[in-house]
Amino acid sequence: MKTTFAMPAALVLGALLAAGPAWSAEGAATAKEAEAMVKKGVAFIKANGKDKGYAAINDKSNAQFHDRDLYLAVHQLDGRAVAHGTNEKMVGKMVIDLKDTDGKEYIKERVEWAKTKGSFWTDYKFLNPVSKKVEPKTAYCERLDDTVVCGGIYK
Repeated sequence: MKTTFAMPAALVLGALLAAGPAWSAEGAATAKEAEAMVKKGVAFIKANGKDKGYAAINDKSNAQFHDRDLYLAVHQLDGRAVAHGTNEKMVGKMVIDLKDTDGKEYIKERVEWAKTKGSFWTDYKFLNPVSKKVEPKTAYCERLDDTVVCGGIYK
């Protein structure tokens, strides 16, 4: 007698959804989600202090600040990276002169805008951690004391 096992589709879908942000039926993050994550990051840093806040943002396993292709980055107003959700090698480095593939100094733009605006959106190109390709991106940023906290979405 041949025995077969068929897993119900709902069970398979449930298992995939439970797997977390690596797979999502929702696709890429939205502008609304980026704005919400930045606000959550700002509130977390205010409530827990910079050290704990930056550590949480740097921790790739922290789903609070990492969702699909959405993560946070924090820069001081002099252009030094203090937290980065996908590249911990940037933390502590002066990145004010970084340019995207079109030559845009996007960090310089962020810190300059942060000096005069409480919040803003900025466009540039960056490596998508999901597709592994350089893609157009827009980031929502908020100033927090002597830093700017940003979370971006790929267009």
